[in-house]
Amino acid sequence: MDYEQFITLVQQMTKRDRGGTERAVQAVLTTLAEHLSKTEAADVMERLPPELQPYLYTDTGPRAFSAEEFVRRVAEREGSDPESAERDAAAVFAILPQAIGPDVFAHVQAQLPQDYGPLLSGRSVIDPLDRFLERVSRRAGGIGTDEARRVSEAVLETLAERVAPGDADDLAANLPLALHEALHRGKEHQNPRMTVQEFGLRVAERSGLPIERAARAIPAVFATLREDVGDEFFDVRVQLPEEYRHLLGTQRAY
Repeated sequence: MDYEQFITLVQQMTKRDRGGTERAVQAVLTTLAEHLSKTEAADVMERLPPELQPYLYTDTGPRAFSAEEFVRRVAEREGSDPESAERDAAAVFAILPQAIGPDVFAHVQAQLPQDYGPLLSGRSVIDPLDRFLERVSRRAGGIGTDEARRVSEAVLETLAERVAPGDADDLAANLPLALHEALHRGKEHQNPRMTVQEFGLRVAERSGLPIERAARAIPAVFATLREDVGDEFFDVRVQLPEEYRHLLGTQRAY
């Protein structure tokens, strides 16, 4: 794949102009180089078009950081906001296997933590945060986007308190990066015995919604969550007792 093909494919996904696309590609590759070993960066670099190779050069060891930090660094380098940077990073990662080959890309993936899932899978382009919130809003009876975000974050934070930390990480790997922080907060305050009444009260308090309104919105978040995380939702569901059934919007099958 030559330089023009690479830039054109990324541009088609990000909908940026030419200059913005080139800045995005440069920012993503430069940030990726910080996360790779010198050997792995060199393997990627030699398979890229010559115009892109300088951005993968590194003479230091790998510096591991989270997907949120990756996006923050990309946003800073390209002069954009985190949500735009997340989309740009996902677009570059979507094209990278075609440019460097699936085997080399698999080695890159192996050096990235699990929370990079939305970037590596392309979800950050196909189904970014705004679409997640649109579905929550629609299911909750047309609440506003801001309210949908607050209740979504409140549900995820409270859910992360209630389930095993590993399952919260599995959820994060399938959700927009902007929602990861809520899961991280919840993992810090584990409460595996939380009742459904406590769950609803905490969501209402964290979202700033009246309890009655929060109770109507919580099932909308769970329905959207179930739609996005697939089999991982079963691992969450089995940790919640029967009294949670009306929030989850599904009957137990065991």
